[in-house]
Amino acid sequence: MTVFAMSVFDATIVQDGNELFKGRGSATQWAERVAAELKIEVTVEKLGNGWVLRGRVDGVDCVWAVYGQRIKRLD
Repeated sequence: MTVFAMSVFDATIVQDGNELFKGRGSATQWAERVAAELKIEVTVEKLGNGWVLRGRVDGVDCVWAVYGQRIKRLD
C-alpha cells in the first residue's frame, strides 16, 4: 500500500485552511515513510503552529500536509 493511501490518525491543527501535523514527532515519522517510498530526502518544517513535510521530487520543491486523513501535497 502506498503511504499516500494510509490513514493519518495523528493530531493535526488547521493553519490558513491547511491541516498540519500538530507535533514534530508524528511529522518526522511520516517524513520517514514518505522518504522511503519516494526514495528522496524528506524533512519536517514548522509552519505557523504546525508541522509539514518538505522534499524535492523531480527537481520540484514539494510540501506535504494532511487532507482527509491522508498525506497530500500542498500547492
